[in-house]
Amino acid sequence: MSAPIHDVFMLFGDSITQGAWEPGLNGFGQRLTHVYNRKLDVLNRGFSGYNTEWGLPVFEQCLAKTSDKNVPKLRILAIWFGANDACIKPSPQHVPLTKFVSNLKQMVDMIKSPTSAHYSPTTRIILISPPPVNTHVRGAALAQRDPPLALDRKFEITRAYAEAVRDIAAAEGIAFVDVWTALWEAAGKNEEALTEYLGDGLHLNANGYSVMYDELIRTIEKEYPEVHYNNIAPVFPPWAEIDWEHPEKSLYIGNDKA
Repeated sequence: MSAPIHDVFMLFGDSITQGAWEPGLNGFGQRLTHVYNRKLDVLNRGFSGYNTEWGLPVFEQCLAKTSDKNVPKLRILAIWFGANDACIKPSPQHVPLTKFVSNLKQMVDMIKSPTSAHYSPTTRIILISPPPVNTHVRGAALAQRDPPLALDRKFEITRAYAEAVRDIAAAEGIAFVDVWTALWEAAGKNEEALTEYLGDGLHLNANGYSVMYDELIRTIEKEYPEVHYNNIAPVFPPWAEIDWEHPEKSLYIGNDKA
């Protein structure tokens, strides 16, 4: 059997990842699919409402095992959690900070540990911090529900979870995208000004995704230049490079039919 055509860039996270292709938002998933077209398949594995506790068993099932043959290689893995873990009690989405750290490390270890069934030393791992929360807008939105709900997140608590993601990435020697700081600085360090980047106080709008995408691409270019889209050749050649007299020499991977 021939080798798989495209390797994979997988996005794993909560609703902010799930919405990466939402129409009208110019989301980062949509843009990644465009720039990695014919180079890597970008997979959306975002699960609305999930925290790392619920994400762990799903994550394991999303990964191929090292023993699996003829499966696409996971070239880039972006993990983006924390927005729901940082909920405050009594929210069922709340995950204590120490447990959140443990869960993220376990996800990373599934890829990095030689004893893992999913060990993939060539996978480039990126951890992404949760964005800041606009408690003014979030609180107003929850208060308008039927029945009204109390504010479920706090600004400084979300900041602590974002800093924890940064620390994990540093300890593990993997790339980190600091969405929290990028959006906070874009808003002039003014919580109410975050409305320009967070449509409902929590989820990114088109402006927010634009900031996030730019940070992600800068990080890939700096930390993992070998998998930046400009440095990956297309799986199949541009049409002008095809051997027109003997196209099979150009168009069968591994020259299976040459």
